[in-house]
Amino acid sequence: MTLALGLAGAVLLLVTWGLYPLVIALLARVAPARRAAPPAAWPSVTALLAARESPAVIEARVRNWFASDYAGPLDVVVALDPSVTEPWVPPADLAPRVRVVVGDAPGGKCANLNAAARVATGDVLVMGDAHQLFAPDAIRLLVAGLGDPKVGAVAGQLDIPPGRIGLVSRLYWNYERTLRANEARLHSTVGVSGSIYAMRRALWQPLRAGLILDDVFVPMRLVTEGWRIAFEARAIATESRQVEAAQEFRRKVRTLTGNYQLCAWLPAVVVPWRNPIWLQFVLHKLARLATPFALVAVLVGLAAAVASLARPVALAVAGVLAAVILLAGLSPDPLSRRLRRAAMSFGALVAAPAVAFVNAVQGKWDVWQPHARR
Repeated sequence: MTLALGLAGAVLLLVTWGLYPLVIALLARVAPARRAAPPAAWPSVTALLAARESPAVIEARVRNWFASDYAGPLDVVVALDPSVTEPWVPPADLAPRVRVVVGDAPGGKCANLNAAARVATGDVLVMGDAHQLFAPDAIRLLVAGLGDPKVGAVAGQLDIPPGRIGLVSRLYWNYERTLRANEARLHSTVGVSGSIYAMRRALWQPLRAGLILDDVFVPMRLVTEGWRIAFEARAIATESRQVEAAQEFRRKVRTLTGNYQLCAWLPAVVVPWRNPIWLQFVLHKLARLATPFALVAVLVGLAAAVASLARPVALAVAGVLAAVILLAGLSPDPLSRRLRRAAMSFGALVAAPAVAFVNAVQGKWDVWQPHARR
């Protein structure tokens, strides 16, 4: 039984992390290109920022948008969180094209986005976060993607420069970006990066207070309503901060908890006849939630396999493994230190789904702050 359990866990991991991305990549290579023609007349755009950052950070974010090469009308709405005690006031050169509002109660990103979208006037809404800055052509490329009448939203690409995130997390993010691009070639990307995407304003609907993943909920709602979600790899937003390991772990727990919440708050995503990318959603989002449990099953299976060996052989195998782990853990050389950091990052990525599972079982959706009541 334990060997069968280990085999089942190994198969789940292989399908989720290896076979599914490989099949999607192969299908994407033979799928017809989905390149929308630029519009004859560029539509008006309103960029939305839900913010609780300092005035200096907000102003840098807004100026970055206005440094865009977008040829159509462009304005910005900044929704300040109700908790902000030092509100940003647009300087004179920005004031004609910027509107500042106070976010809806009780605060939080989604409530603030609701307040910003309510006063937006652009035909297209562009979403971005405070610390990720757009390349000059990003808005133009996002809007051009909406030239396909079947596309409801266009995802851009978040770039995290080397040195600003751990190696394991960086490899994971590159893997994720590639998978999203390939999924979009077939139909739609499963979720977008909240730091850079655009959607038709006519498709906006107010978000429920307490929603964790607006950047998955919004595109998946559109998919269940018959729209496609495109991916434009050339539209780039660059992370401007150093992302610490603890911060990355909290972010991962939050996003994975949000996947559970998504299924509870938008149940159409788990119904095959309601969700045209149901299989992609299951393998991309839901199967990953089982990763720590699959790994435990594999370890149990391996332990059973070792235990089934002759006693001297089993002891020898266990001794070699213990020695390797001990040497790697105590050695001061640079390679061992890098391996330890990588192992800790990998462990955090594996632990995050388990923490998210506990949050979901207890219905604890308040996961935005590291010390918030969950």
